[in-house]
Amino acid sequence: MTTILIIESNTPDLLAIGKSAAASFVRTFQGIAPEVTLKIACPYAAPLNDDVFDGVDGVVFSGSGVMWSTADAQAAPLRAEMERAFERGRPVWGSCNGMQLAAVVLGGGVGESPNGFEIGAARDTRLSPDGAAHPMMAGRKDGFAVPCIHRDEVQALPEGAVLIAGNAHSPVQAMAYEVGGVDFWGTQYHPEMSMADVAASTGGRSLFDGARDLTDDLARADKDPNAAFRLGTSVEALALQERARELVNWLAHVRAKAVRA
Repeated sequence: MTTILIIESNTPDLLAIGKSAAASFVRTFQGIAPEVTLKIACPYAAPLNDDVFDGVDGVVFSGSGVMWSTADAQAAPLRAEMERAFERGRPVWGSCNGMQLAAVVLGGGVGESPNGFEIGAARDTRLSPDGAAHPMMAGRKDGFAVPCIHRDEVQALPEGAVLIAGNAHSPVQAMAYEVGGVDFWGTQYHPEMSMADVAASTGGRSLFDGARDLTDDLARADKDPNAAFRLGTSVEALALQERARELVNWLAHVRAKAVRA
């Protein structure tokens, strides 16, 4: 039996108003691998027990709705837990804030995108030559679009990291780091989120400022071809097994590593 620990990267105040970043991972894992055992822990709520990684085959670091960067002092609880996960040799996945967290922990850099927020779909995402051959991207083709919502981005890859994919908005849309016993795969976009999840996470219209309001299209895109098209994607691309392809591949990687251990 495969056991995955999901690190909830939202704070208790966000959780209190129903903003759980782990929840979309739970729904997606239940859809693509219902046999997997899931555990959730929140470092922002309290320090995690020393035995939190015992019996765990893989660790997920979720996205986050906090206002600070993963390099900020306030993100120290998350950085400490990622360092522990790496020390324990567990395969680690990170989405959005989770990938930015890994970049900081491993010596890279993050910052606010000069292109502003990327909301809806990470359009026309292109595989690097290394990415085209990497098992994270098995089944992906150039030009894919996956749900996303972010302000910050990875702006300096850690030494030894492999660029997997990027697009015009954020050159680092996916990266891997497999050096010195660290086993990390991650994306800036959210393969765990439906477009309805993105709609729920934006907090209404406030993120859009003077730009086109995407609220209605985000809420409908998972089932409405026209709404999906306006967001730069398709209903087929947003179907669970397709949008979650990287997580399907990561679970296969986690299971293979557990067998070898």
